[in-house]
Amino acid sequence: MSNATFALLLVAGVFTSSVWTANDPFVGKWKVNPSRSKLTDEMKVEAMGANKYTFTFGPGQVDTIVADGSDQPALLGTTLSVTVEGPNNWKVVRKMKGRTLLTAYWTLSEDSKTLNDAYTEFAPDGSPSSTPYVYERTAGTSGFQGTWDSDSEKVKAGIELQIEPYEGDGLSLNGPAADMTKKMKFDGKDYPDPNPNGDPGSASSGRRINERSLEIADKFEGKVTATRQIELSTDLKTLTMTVRLEGQNRPKSTLVFDRE
Repeated sequence: MSNATFALLLVAGVFTSSVWTANDPFVGKWKVNPSRSKLTDEMKVEAMGANKYTFTFGPGQVDTIVADGSDQPALLGTTLSVTVEGPNNWKVVRKMKGRTLLTAYWTLSEDSKTLNDAYTEFAPDGSPSSTPYVYERTAGTSGFQGTWDSDSEKVKAGIELQIEPYEGDGLSLNGPAADMTKKMKFDGKDYPDPNPNGDPGSASSGRRINERSLEIADKFEGKVTATRQIELSTDLKTLTMTVRLEGQNRPKSTLVFDRE
């Protein structure tokens, strides 16, 4: 290959990349449409014997404690306590350095198919925020043991996602309220999480399925924890992001955004 031919190909490649970046249909500012979006919470409870249980709230989010009402070491420096207040009633409390982070009062229906959770979170100043969850059993037969899914939590208005070009054919996706802060190319390589408040060891890799579809794999220490499918409508006015956590039956969230 002559130097002139090589130079022409190089210029053509740069031009193609620039055109792709300029015309990338994902670039823009997006605002969530709460009425078309959905959140799902899934948890698993497994009996380990001797009044001991394992609670799984997501990939790597696992606590194993004895349900005796005492504060026991748990995730991320917290403590967790479970008090059995009756055959169909449990009280769950999570704390951090003695400060209560959340309380949850679980009530099991008589047919063991539904779990009601009177859930309250507490801000650093102690102010409460409550959400009544209703979980439906998707695995297991009786008692609190099993897999539980809830669609009770609603998507809040005002969530925005800003997508900008990044290093040629890559994208910068910035939407903290949508748990989306990434700068990456879609070449299958791992890109560290740019969020300074994120967990060390967090990274993402991605690929373009076609001109209107992206797939992103979220990873922690090399292991996939979640996958995100990002799809554009044919008129390029709507973006749908579906998040699936590893090991869970249903999508964690389906957020539908309208182009601003």
